[in-house]
Amino acid sequence: MAIHRLNDRKMRTSKSGLLCDGAGLWLRTQLGKNGELKRSWLFRYGKHWHGLGSLDDVGLAEAREARTACRKLLREGVDPIAAKRQTRSAAAVANAKAITFKECARQYVIAKASEWRSARNGWIETLDRYAFPIIGPLQVKDVDTGLVLKVIEPDWATKTQTMSRLRGRIEKILAWAAVRGYRSKENPARWTGHLAEALPRKPKPENFAAVPYAEVGAFMAQLREAPGVAARALEFLILTATRSGEVLGAKWDEVDLAKAMWTIPADRTKAHREHAFRCRRAPWRSSGRWRASGIPITSSPAAAVAGRTG
Repeated sequence: MAIHRLNDRKMRTSKSGLLCDGAGLWLRTQLGKNGELKRSWLFRYGKHWHGLGSLDDVGLAEAREARTACRKLLREGVDPIAAKRQTRSAAAVANAKAITFKECARQYVIAKASEWRSARNGWIETLDRYAFPIIGPLQVKDVDTGLVLKVIEPDWATKTQTMSRLRGRIEKILAWAAVRGYRSKENPARWTGHLAEALPRKPKPENFAAVPYAEVGAFMAQLREAPGVAARALEFLILTATRSGEVLGAKWDEVDLAKAMWTIPADRTKAHREHAFRCRRAPWRSSGRWRASGIPITSSPAAAVAGRTG
């Protein structure tokens, strides 16, 4: 079977019809709508003609390489046209799934916002400061262990808590991306059995200093003598065993003084459940002394519910 029949002169001087280079490779010349000659490559097998591209884009050497590839596919029992369609389909799917890590982070925050008490601006701020400059513009499917370490390792020793939280956020974003079909690899930000082997464990935090139980009475007596809203808020917090956010965000309409009842709404509790309980002791009985402290009565979030004067 004769091959390599064509040369540059034959190709450029062809006026119309088909020129054979051998082994199924043909050059077709035809008149276009604008009157210009158009030359394109075809690979023929059986009754099929498989387009290989225009002569302006595909030279003779490249066309011969394409012919060799097509013949190899045929030997393997693969239809060249079907293979080309499959390749294009795979490319289209890949393009549809192409998304950057930064865009994934943005969509994740939007998807989870309803579960959070606030917009979690801290999430984006931390990512924007440490992660986005390195992996933000990259395709999320390409984020690997080396890139995750490049984000968190430089500050791990000095900002362990921040970097640990950042690692967890990156892990959640990548997990979300995997569920969405944007990546298929294992999560490179996971800790157990993975990054735990590359980074030192964060030191166990020390507990805040506490007042010895035997000294609580003296401390409370001293606290009651301290002036101002902050002292009253701390006293009320201790007497009710609640959280600082619950005390500082309290409103008068949450308190029923007649029943000595305080009802904390769900959006201000850690468990996201309404918490109602009775305070039968000092918080309410001390209202007369707290009135003398000069704490104003307001309908806005109170610095301390205990400042209410009954």
